[in-house]
Amino acid sequence: MRPTRSRKAFRRSGWPDCRLLLLGLATFCHAAPYQAALAQGAALQRGQGSPAISSALAPAVAPSVASPALAARALEIYRELIEIDTVTATGDTARAADAMAVRLIAAGLPPADVQVFKPAPRKGNLVARLRGTGERKPMLLVAHIDVVDAPKADWATDPFRLTERDGFFYARGAGDDKFMAAAFVANLIRYREEGWRPARDIILVLETDEEILDGNALGIQWLLRNQRALLDAEFALNEGGSVSLRGDRAIWNSIQTSEKVSVNFRLAVKNAGGHSAVPARENAIYRLSAALSRLATFEFPLELTATTRAWLGRMATLETGQVAQDMQAVLAPVPDPAAVARLSVSPALNAQLRTTCVATLLEAGQVINALPQLAQASLNCRLIPGTPVSAVRDRLAAVLADAAVEITQIGTATPSDPSPLEPALISAIEAVSAQFWPGAPVLPVMSAGATDGSFLRNAGIPTYGHSGLAAEPGEGRAHGRDERIRVRSFHEGLEYLYRLVKRLAGPA
Repeated sequence: MRPTRSRKAFRRSGWPDCRLLLLGLATFCHAAPYQAALAQGAALQRGQGSPAISSALAPAVAPSVASPALAARALEIYRELIEIDTVTATGDTARAADAMAVRLIAAGLPPADVQVFKPAPRKGNLVARLRGTGERKPMLLVAHIDVVDAPKADWATDPFRLTERDGFFYARGAGDDKFMAAAFVANLIRYREEGWRPARDIILVLETDEEILDGNALGIQWLLRNQRALLDAEFALNEGGSVSLRGDRAIWNSIQTSEKVSVNFRLAVKNAGGHSAVPARENAIYRLSAALSRLATFEFPLELTATTRAWLGRMATLETGQVAQDMQAVLAPVPDPAAVARLSVSPALNAQLRTTCVATLLEAGQVINALPQLAQASLNCRLIPGTPVSAVRDRLAAVLADAAVEITQIGTATPSDPSPLEPALISAIEAVSAQFWPGAPVLPVMSAGATDGSFLRNAGIPTYGHSGLAAEPGEGRAHGRDERIRVRSFHEGLEYLYRLVKRLAGPA
């Protein structure tokens, strides 16, 4: 299934002129600093005067944010999601799904259109539908509500409490992916309150277990297998694309159309062991370490896709100096090896240029006074789309160069074809993006990380990673210590998604 509406159809989506949108909000848009406006909105939301949120934002740019009351409510939804522990292995996504269902039903969505499915204890998936006229096929809004673990001792703040500091919101899941989940819920409630009836159904899916690639098939795979009709849609918006900043200036707004394929391998070296008082020359730890050292200095060859070629070509016009020259040199019929090497120094660029395999876990030995009988390492590989898993395994065997190192694939890979770049979709994104980040081009990208978009694409639903969340590269610290997003980016991204979805779901 592919979007078929014309570029013109998206332009007639019915999004009102921003001057009409802002009618009656002049005080908020043009006068008080943003902190005071948000405090006012929070007070309105609670029916009292003490602010639930503050913020270190500069005075608001009129068209870029929702009204104070709407912003306050969205932040409370965000806070509620953040402060429910949904760590994939130990948390409770069913509780988070239930909490969002309560909000949606309280806003007036019929209970029959708000369903929570619990395929296992503490596992929950929400599917909610804002019904339209049926003129057009539905669209999906997808976000995962599980998060990776966050040891509290490692963080400067409590990872499971939303903390605002220095212009950022800090929390596990702040950007990955509870911003999108909260924004979608808040905006669905807003559409309902407005009485807006879109030309197509808008289907919200909050799913579990994305952070383990749905390895137990309790998240998006469970929904596709057991509730496929509920998810039938022309296309989906998902995580995976964002607005790239340089300082406070937007450089581009990305739309993820494809993603690298995640594959895990386990390396193992076995040994008879013995007493550590009588050490043998043969040692499982040393042997595995030597093999890993060879892997550490290895790079897979350059491999560009149609998406990364287009991305590099456009990036070369946005960059300057040596970086711009190197990007052009990499695109040449015979890529310049020196240019490839210079670009590869950047981890983010390197991930776009080739397949990667990196050691992420290490385990060895049994007790301190015994020679190790087993040494193991886990590798996470991210394959360029179209690269056979068997070819990567063979290359690993050649690089490790030791028959004593056993290589075992863990789990299965989920490759998927890129989603088509439909002109009408791109036109809609460009039009709304220009309202927030004028001059920043919309760029198709391949995501180095994996998302559940691969399952949706394989189910025939073109899926586009596009969040409207703005950050400098590496600023968000996803999966790392002190994950965060900019306060300003939260509010701008919230309003951006509101307008974009409204445009995409408008009349043809």
